Amino acid sequence: MHPDTTPQTPSAGAGLSEVQAEAEARRIIADAYRPTAYRDDTPIPVHGTTPPVAQPGRPPMSQGATDASVLMLAGGTTTAMVGGTAAVLMYVSQFADPVVCGLVFGAPTVLVLALARLAKRAKPDPDVHHHYQGPVYQDRRTVHSRTTGVWAKTNNQH
Repeated sequence: MHPDTTPQTPSAGAGLSEVQAEAEARRIIADAYRPTAYRDDTPIPVHGTTPPVAQPGRPPMSQGATDASVLMLAGGTTTAMVGGTAAVLMYVSQFADPVVCGLVFGAPTVLVLALARLAKRAKPDPDVHHHYQGPVYQDRRTVHSRTTGVWAKTNNQH
């Protein structure tokens, strides 16, 4: 049928003496423990000619933009939680009135906004002192503006 074409490989230790086999074994073990990679642990310079590279995660932006982004994410999450709670409440009760749920969940928001506005008005206005040198002219005219038309045309009347 088919002739046997598999080559017969002699065993590795068949032709070696005891001393040669021991030396070969030491070489194989030493090769197994030799490092195959090198890590340079020297510190990276603080500045150089290489431009900065954007890191994974949020893109680089100003502190104000980061603060606004976090504020928007927090507001969106809060809105989703309040809306989800209202939806679950209406589903579980089977007869909850959406208007009543809107009043119950909207009342704390209105209260917080009213308190914030009250706190803003509670601060006294700072005293403003102007010191002028030379003659001073005060113009107390009132200007009433009216803008009309598709193309904005402003007519100022004194």
